[in-house]
Amino acid sequence: MSNYKRRREALVYHAKPQPGKIKVVPTKPYSTQRDLALAYSPGVAEPCMEIFRNPDHVYKYTAKGNMVAVISNGTAVLGLGDIGPAASKPVMEGKCLLFKIFADIDGIDIELDTHDVDKFVETVKIMAPTFGGINLEDIKAPEAFEIERRLKEELDIPVMHDDQHGTAIISAAALLNALELAGKKMESVTLVISGAGAAAVSCTRLYKAFGARDENIVMLDSKGVIRADREGLSVEKREFATHRKIDTLEEALVGADVFIGLSVADIMTPEMLKSMAKNPIVFAMANPDPEIRYDLAVGTRKDVIMATGRSDHPNQVNNVLGFPFIFRGALDVRATKINEAMKMAAVKALADLAKEHVPEQVNIAYGETRLTFGREYIIPKPFDPRLITVVPPAVARAAMESGVARVPITDWHRYESELMQRSGEDKKVVRMLMSRAKANPKRIVFAEADQLDVLKAAQIAYEEGIAHPILLGNRTIIEGLMEELEFDADIPIIDQFGEESQEKRDFYAKCYWEGRQRKGCTLYGARLKMRERNYFGAMMVMGGEADGMISGYSRAYSTVVKPIFEVVGRSAGVSRAATVHIMITSRGPLFLADTSIIIDPTAQELAAIAQMTANLAKAFGFDPVMALLSYTNFGSSDHPHALKVREAIRILHEESPELVVDGEIQADFALNRKLNESKFPFSKLAGKKVNTLIFPNLESANITYKLLKELEGADTIGPIMLGLRRAVHVLPMGTSVEEIVNMTAVAVIDAQEREKRKKAKMTQA
Repeated sequence: MSNYKRRREALVYHAKPQPGKIKVVPTKPYSTQRDLALAYSPGVAEPCMEIFRNPDHVYKYTAKGNMVAVISNGTAVLGLGDIGPAASKPVMEGKCLLFKIFADIDGIDIELDTHDVDKFVETVKIMAPTFGGINLEDIKAPEAFEIERRLKEELDIPVMHDDQHGTAIISAAALLNALELAGKKMESVTLVISGAGAAAVSCTRLYKAFGARDENIVMLDSKGVIRADREGLSVEKREFATHRKIDTLEEALVGADVFIGLSVADIMTPEMLKSMAKNPIVFAMANPDPEIRYDLAVGTRKDVIMATGRSDHPNQVNNVLGFPFIFRGALDVRATKINEAMKMAAVKALADLAKEHVPEQVNIAYGETRLTFGREYIIPKPFDPRLITVVPPAVARAAMESGVARVPITDWHRYESELMQRSGEDKKVVRMLMSRAKANPKRIVFAEADQLDVLKAAQIAYEEGIAHPILLGNRTIIEGLMEELEFDADIPIIDQFGEESQEKRDFYAKCYWEGRQRKGCTLYGARLKMRERNYFGAMMVMGGEADGMISGYSRAYSTVVKPIFEVVGRSAGVSRAATVHIMITSRGPLFLADTSIIIDPTAQELAAIAQMTANLAKAFGFDPVMALLSYTNFGSSDHPHALKVREAIRILHEESPELVVDGEIQADFALNRKLNESKFPFSKLAGKKVNTLIFPNLESANITYKLLKELEGADTIGPIMLGLRRAVHVLPMGTSVEEIVNMTAVAVIDAQEREKRKKAKMTQA
């Protein structure tokens, strides 16, 4: 993507549909006069007086305990420098967004228009009673050190400058594991630190807390090696000044075990890397371009253990692994500060987590066969769902043991369950889809590429590396739209009407006719069909010229499905195809089936739909917990509609006993765990979180997903086609650009799964 396009896309993202990335939403009812009287006057007086009598009750009656202020003066914005408070606001809003989606913490951004340390500290102290914690951000050194030091001393709530400690905590966890793999000890290794800003100083201090020795540390700034005999050193630089008579990075790296880069791009050469000790550890964390490129480093030395700040290489040192979960643990015990013990606990928790068995959901999200502790996996991935149940408890325990917790946790099992509820599963499935598709993009035919929204989606898929688009449609229109969109890419455009496609049309027509000549099809009729985009596109997929196809944006679903069924057909052993919609809800993703095809399935078909949906959920990294819905619960009615669902359950329990599935059950009992467990403790669903709903007919499923979409604003992914021979998916008419992109990722993943199964069969043969 060109810089201009990226700039335009970023500006539109921040401006539309409403400016900014965060907003405040009510947490209490407000629809009646009674609600408003309780929320404000006169009812609000009661909690006010309770807090006046006991100040700790502010945590009981207000949002303070889950609210963190993200505060900056914009003097050291990553990659941009001193751009001022107003210009830094998008960054601070983004930090608030990350707090919410990863740890369910309400972040409020505050930008202060001052460079004066005294004014900054005094302002934060004045507003501190509003918040449960303070996250300092993008403040230049050395002022950042003094601001954090004073606020930690003078406030009784957690304060952390993430630019310093976030990178320190994540890199320390990675370094501990890298040293273990290299067979080295922190106490004996030599470390070269390129950079002397807030992050570099904090990182080095934390490494020392884990055993690194002053005599083994060399730090460099823009002037070269920081030596004890250099004049004019700041207090922080003096702390790491070396007595060695060296001046350059090249000299410092000779025989060094560890390189920590927190400086600028491309300052380490292959020759410098070659001069390092055996099994060198290189953390090149400059963003967006590291001190030495990943491919150059691993190409230079096979024994290097490499980490960067980038997501497109193994071992990303990403602060999002730390700050949301550290604050979560600190807030949950009402810690008065974030101390060294809490930071070290976070380091150990992250380091230990990387050594544990990786859930399949994480492997799937990153397109890996099996992530396992080793040189290319020394730190957990940001999408690992275990982070929220591992890091906050470790931090909370350390706070309690070090005496800074005011409300200790006694029931750790309950606490971890509560953390799971906060895990923000609602958007993770979309991030997982995109990440997995990018890992191995496939050729996807966009059968309506002469429609503006479809072409926009193809452009996003191409520029984001989700898929290799093949644009099918009127060439003149497509090229005109591409010019309008500034979509300048060398990708295939196929006009099924054009002269250049005549030979291909004839070939496809002959293939199609040979397959359907005994089903009333003539060769002439086959030739006519090949002028229709969905027949032509489906034949491309069947002929191996594409891996998948997306269509349906501009035509009724039934008219698109017909050629798909005729050309592609069902997989072996599948009697009826079906569809699933994934609804991205606040309680997590819900798989709904069948939403688009089978009007009134039989009991056997319901069981088959459930089995195919379970397979889809597993392919996306979820353990399906399935409810077969009805208007009745467990035998309370003998109406044929209820009997059908009951029979489907009998089939599933008999043929697929490994599935967690039950019914017939009403939707509220299925989704409300406490209600289900109290009334139906015998159910396989009792106490479990249902994530898959199988509906008794098409009407109920279709109506439900559309109601959720329109009334609750739930994002949708679907309909995902189940039971076809190839990765072909049909969109509802008028699907949004975002939804088309999501379905493109689904088509890519579908094609990836089919490729895996094909290779597995070949290996077995």
